[in-house]
Amino acid sequence: MDYAFEKDWNTLVAKMTDRFGEEPDVTTMVFAVGLQEAGQGARRDKKDEKMDLMHVGVCTLLEPLGYYLRKGEDEDGWPHFTVGDPLPALSPSEQETMMKRALLDYFAAWIGREVEENKRVD
Repeated sequence: MDYAFEKDWNTLVAKMTDRFGEEPDVTTMVFAVGLQEAGQGARRDKKDEKMDLMHVGVCTLLEPLGYYLRKGEDEDGWPHFTVGDPLPALSPSEQETMMKRALLDYFAAWIGREVEENKRVD
């Protein structure tokens, strides 16, 4: 990983820690994206709703890369996606890096960073 990426990642983690009171992992950040996109706010969710929010977060983050396409929203305001391009076969480490880069792009304005073109990992 490069210096700018590490710096931006550390900035995002620090801002999320300040906001939520503890240091989040990637999964927690993806869940936060799902909450944001589904317009759900902080609440106690059932296990299946948490999984749905994670799915919304993943789809939202990978949409700019072409892996998912947003179809619209249902009557409850939940976003729905279709599968786009096939995801490449990635190692767990490569998957985490891809998600971190997508999170940085999603939160770019919040951390004071220009949105960079995500590089697809093929």
